[in-house]
Amino acid sequence: MPGAVGSGLIWGVMAIGLYITYKVLDYADLTVDGTMTTGGAVCVALMLNGVDVWVALLCALVAGMVAGLVTGLFHTAMGIPAILAGILTQLSLYSVNLAIMGGKANLGISPTSYDLLVSSRYVRDLSWQNPICVALLFVAVLIALLYWFFGTELGCSLRATGANEQMSRAQGINTNFGKILGLMISNGIVALASALYAQYQGFADVNMGRGAIVIGLAAVIISDVIFGRLFTNFALKLVAVAIGAVLYYVVIQVVLWLGLDPNLLKLLQALVVALFLAIPFWRTRLAAKKGGKADA
Repeated sequence: MPGAVGSGLIWGVMAIGLYITYKVLDYADLTVDGTMTTGGAVCVALMLNGVDVWVALLCALVAGMVAGLVTGLFHTAMGIPAILAGILTQLSLYSVNLAIMGGKANLGISPTSYDLLVSSRYVRDLSWQNPICVALLFVAVLIALLYWFFGTELGCSLRATGANEQMSRAQGINTNFGKILGLMISNGIVALASALYAQYQGFADVNMGRGAIVIGLAAVIISDVIFGRLFTNFALKLVAVAIGAVLYYVVIQVVLWLGLDPNLLKLLQALVVALFLAIPFWRTRLAAKKGGKADA
């Protein structure tokens, strides 16, 4: 269970990045499956070459922002639909990630040889080395920074772009710039989560981002279903997203404990997301039926 909580918090960072595009910008971005590998590849490759862990994290963040910039330019400058723009960037990142890792599909990094910020080796230790403590700190700082940023004039313009693009454009807001900036911030955060996750598991793999969009959406949807009516403040919504990621991993861990075949894990992930997507729809239909009976 501690491992599930540690993984959930790191994926919670990733889900917060996805929340910016999915909820704030109302933009379906599939780039994250690529950037969830890019950040880890950049971080591990740099650390293996003697770069300090904090510098490696910063470079991973920048690499993710560049990927978001490419998707944004595909969409705004070239007129490519949002989903297809993300798919194109995600596809190209596979080759880029392989190049970053020197043509290898996997790069390992050991906590005994390198100064890692998080490692699953210490997940049961009662110390500040415990990845749960470090991940909690990252989540708290990230939420504080995003809460501040989206309260500024620039941040409000991004929220307005997602809420009503036509009205925002009529008010003089450069919505194309807003989309690009939002995609850069989102993918930068996803790449940061990737860098942390690569350290946590002890390696970067070219396929480590496969299905990341499903896990991120699961966290966002779970948070919306469970905490949507309780948390109305923007910062609390981000907290709920991180909690949603932890709950998702706890549910997966419990199901695996019950004897599920690990080969069916992807199917389970899809079913969990489908279930939580359906709950708001079922809730609305149930309320409509009750309203209809009351009127009768």
